[in-house]
Amino acid sequence: MRCFCCSSKPFQACCEPFIKGDKTPVTAEQLMRSRFSAYATAQYAYILDTYTQEKQQGLSVDDLAQSAQGAKWFALQVHYAQSEESAEPNTSATLHSDTVEFTAFYFEDKKMYQLHETSNFRVENGAWRYHDGTLHDDCGKVKYGRNLPCVCGSNKKFKQCCANKSH
Repeated sequence: MRCFCCSSKPFQACCEPFIKGDKTPVTAEQLMRSRFSAYATAQYAYILDTYTQEKQQGLSVDDLAQSAQGAKWFALQVHYAQSEESAEPNTSATLHSDTVEFTAFYFEDKKMYQLHETSNFRVENGAWRYHDGTLHDDCGKVKYGRNLPCVCGSNKKFKQCCANKSH
């Protein structure tokens, strides 16, 4: 089965090892893709664990599950990932951060929506973590032609691919 994050890899060789804890993402993009796959498979404990410690405060697995209730995540498009590395003043420590812009597609009540975000990731205790993000103005309900190429990149028409996931 192709990975939920719309990479060309099978789920078992892409995001599943991260979600199961068998591997750790080595880039912010890998973390972002695995978080999307975790939303698609309702693995809310993984999502909570991949927030920065600061952002985990006041969140719970139940909160995440409730906020995602009714949404069926089905496709992801990564627009870009940008890394930054800088030395912290008066130390030899290097801070790592990364920005990933993406659009995630989901169905809710058989209608198609998109979430377009530029996310900020940080390395915390040696692992990438999601910190926060900025939503773009084009978030919300989307009208998409059934005969257009599917948003997941499968090279099939939307009606023959992900449109079937709205049920």
